[in-house]
Amino acid sequence: MSATRPYPAGDWGAEPSSLAPAAPPRQVRRLMLTGVPGSVSRAREFTRRALHDWGWLPAETPEGRAAAEDALLVVSELVTNACLHAGGPEELRIAHAAKLLRVEVADRGEGGPELQTSRRAGRPGGHGMFIVQRLCLDWGTIRDADSGQKTVWAELASPEAS
Repeated sequence: MSATRPYPAGDWGAEPSSLAPAAPPRQVRRLMLTGVPGSVSRAREFTRRALHDWGWLPAETPEGRAAAEDALLVVSELVTNACLHAGGPEELRIAHAAKLLRVEVADRGEGGPELQTSRRAGRPGGHGMFIVQRLCLDWGTIRDADSGQKTVWAELASPEAS
């Protein structure tokens, strides 16, 4: 599901989600990416370290490994989309709660991500948001009119929520 929400980026508790925590997330991590070369690989490594600190890695079960790989793939897809379609990412934010991992990628792009209806199997491009939609509980876009910043967010179930 893609949606535009009127609340400011980083308002972790405001987004309605069936798995939204009643209390604030245990931890939020931020990585500035403005003008950073290799932002996709840096974002993945930053996320990998956070997942390790939060106990997702090393995973003890196949489900845990799959959840961590899904999170890394979602980060890659969202940062790549910001690189390709929005002049580059400004910031990656990830938050971990008891049942939820939330990924946010902020940029200054005008448009928002859309599922392409004309994609063709075996052809490059146009698959990123389909991947995000398939792996995530929910995703959407937040626009901050004051700053001009757009944030694309996605939420994944944590391994212990599975």
